Amino acid sequence: MADTLTIRTAGHVTVQDLGRVGRSRYGLPANGAPDQHSARVANVLCGNDERAPLLEITALDFACVASSDVLIAVTGAPADLTVEGGGRPQWEPVPVRAGETIRVTGIRRGLRVYLAVLGSFEADYLQGSCAPDTILGFGPALRDGDELVLRMACPPIDHPFSRIPLFRLHAPVPMFPGTWTIDVTDGPDRADFGDTGRRLFDGPFTVSPQSNHIGLRLQGAVPRRVTKGEVLSRGVPIGAVEVPAGEELLVLHRGRGVTAGYPVLAVVTATGLSALGQVRPGQTIRFRHRTLDQAVIAHRSQSDAIEALRTRVRTVFDSLRIRAPDGS
Repeated sequence: MADTLTIRTAGHVTVQDLGRVGRSRYGLPANGAPDQHSARVANVLCGNDERAPLLEITALDFACVASSDVLIAVTGAPADLTVEGGGRPQWEPVPVRAGETIRVTGIRRGLRVYLAVLGSFEADYLQGSCAPDTILGFGPALRDGDELVLRMACPPIDHPFSRIPLFRLHAPVPMFPGTWTIDVTDGPDRADFGDTGRRLFDGPFTVSPQSNHIGLRLQGAVPRRVTKGEVLSRGVPIGAVEVPAGEELLVLHRGRGVTAGYPVLAVVTATGLSALGQVRPGQTIRFRHRTLDQAVIAHRSQSDAIEALRTRVRTVFDSLRIRAPDGS
């Protein structure tokens, strides 16, 4: 029989990955983990390909148990991670023995936690991704008792003297502040707002409870379009900061439709999108203007940090004789 990961307390958890790259031309939203950085790091800490399936746990408490020895990594928002009642660190690999209960509770300061398993697990795919799509009804949330088939097990990993697992890989952990700063570049319609465009950077905005992975609704001093005429429906990027006629801003996230007809004042950067994926309803955010060069440099720096982590993981796995998912 195949080894499995059984969900004991589902809360709100889905099977997730980095989304459907290049499918917008077919009208499909990208979807995928709203916090791409945390999802990537979780898989890298387990020696997986960064696009491997993993669990996305949103807001509520979660518990599961594996039928074999496994190695896991839990990233994302601060939370209490325990294995059989004992506290374990986030943002580091954690060995788990067969039958031990893994719990993630008390998610705070952010919204989403990511749990990866060495070797990952079997998942259904649509257009090259296992990411849920609520519009198409693909990838429903998991329920208590659901089982995921593990692709590989991991032998017990202990310190040779103290018997305490030892990992210090120094993953790049982002900040989880009380007020978020979200980087944006100029949007295609920046000139349409005249001097009122500065309002985007002058004051805080509060995240509405109506926000989700499709987009966030923000309440605050909304910029006003000063030009006249219709805005034709057109393709819009992930991260578009749209300004409808009402009293809210719309920020499109990874579940966004591929076309829209509101003026786009700004576009959230790649690093800003991961931060935005952790913002909870009721929290406040401030926007910070960045040039395209600054946005590219920040993204490359974050990617370089993940690559450096991948090298450290390979070195440690080799020294501990942990078989990587590719068989090495």
